[in-house]
Amino acid sequence: MYDLLVIGSGPGGYVAAIRGAQSGMKTAIVERAELGGICLNWGCIPTKALLKSAQALYMAQHAAGYGINTEGAVKPDLEKIIARSRAVASGMNKGVEYLLKKNNITLLRGSGYLLADRSVEITADDDSKQHVTAKHIIIAAGARANTLPFAPIDGNKIIGYRQALTPETIPQSMAIIGSGAIGSELAWFYHTLGTQVYLIEALDNIVPLEDEDVSAQLSRSFRKAGIKVMAGALLQKVDTSGEGCTLQLKTRKGEESLQVALVLSAVGITPNTEGLGLKNLSIETERGRIKVDEHFQTQAEGVYAIGDVIATPALAHVASAEAIHCVEHIAGLPTKPINYNNIPSCIYTTPEIASVGFTEKAAREKGFELKTGKFPFTASGKAAAAGEKDGFVKLIFDAGTDALLGAHLIGANVSEMIAGLVTARNLGVKGKDIIRSIYPHPSMSEAIMEAAAAAHGEAIHL
Repeated sequence: MYDLLVIGSGPGGYVAAIRGAQSGMKTAIVERAELGGICLNWGCIPTKALLKSAQALYMAQHAAGYGINTEGAVKPDLEKIIARSRAVASGMNKGVEYLLKKNNITLLRGSGYLLADRSVEITADDDSKQHVTAKHIIIAAGARANTLPFAPIDGNKIIGYRQALTPETIPQSMAIIGSGAIGSELAWFYHTLGTQVYLIEALDNIVPLEDEDVSAQLSRSFRKAGIKVMAGALLQKVDTSGEGCTLQLKTRKGEESLQVALVLSAVGITPNTEGLGLKNLSIETERGRIKVDEHFQTQAEGVYAIGDVIATPALAHVASAEAIHCVEHIAGLPTKPINYNNIPSCIYTTPEIASVGFTEKAAREKGFELKTGKFPFTASGKAAAAGEKDGFVKLIFDAGTDALLGAHLIGANVSEMIAGLVTARNLGVKGKDIIRSIYPHPSMSEAIMEAAAAAHGEAIHL
């Protein structure tokens, strides 16, 4: 009998298991694939390694602009790029394994299935089975790539993110369906390697969850780089019978046909809630996601769910925060509800995107009277010196209370700048507080202070 059994070892699962063990619980974790889940092995971490290689390639190709002379052509070595990415993921995987051992957590290999008596049946790869019991069970089974019914992933001409992370060759041309984080990041990666990329988005703006000004800037940056951005384009059919792929699209201009060598489907994710035995415990789902209360407990006593299997933002740091809250609630420790309106989001394109809180459109729809300020990186001395002038910082304040409602950044390394704004919102910092704070000069971060000053009519720089 375990005190805590966790199904899944991604950023929600392994964090839950470690926090459980730290709280004195006898803990086990069930995993059927790689430790660390999709994020660590096939998502967050390896994609950032690929993007770093792409950035290094881009800088080398544009070294002359920084006064550096290079001889001969600078070319990517695809095999080494992929090997580096997989090595980074492998190292992180081993790190999770080490943490589990350090905290005396039992690793149970296989797929977990909930039984009516609230025990868990674990089926290994060789079909052998074992039954375990636990006082508390946390479901952290994650999610997998979604697919379009008329364009199923075949791993050959229509690929998903897994195949996109380990290509054997650089395709001459690629259509990417969906412009969220996965689609946009891989668009930049493949473009930098030399692929002609078409980024196709059914909605009116790419990265549609971001502020409209950010979306417009990324579109400009992508188009300037040579990526073909096609927003408001609805994919109707993909024909793979020929040598490549023929896409039929309904666009703002009418019906269009597009020929490419390869299609990448990046149309979201589907929670892994099938095959868990949820019905055996009358655990309810809605649109495939498990229903939970504010402490992540399901309808079944002692059974919880966190991360991508519930209807909260499908982000690694969200799953980890939910894991800590859930386990500390189980342990009887004081907890505070998670503020889902203060969750940072980052997209690691070039330029990067980072945001938190309300977009301007959402804030207006909520009825707020707004003060907004924007500071462009074209006016930043540090950005000019770095050759990274694309982008801006945009801050949104409540005109009545001066509360920071939202922050939207696009530019170089802005993913490293957003955490301070998350903390500021968490502490109730006002716009005037930001203006009167002293930021280092020259730095990209001083654009935050400048944007706040612009919102309050106090801008003194460009």
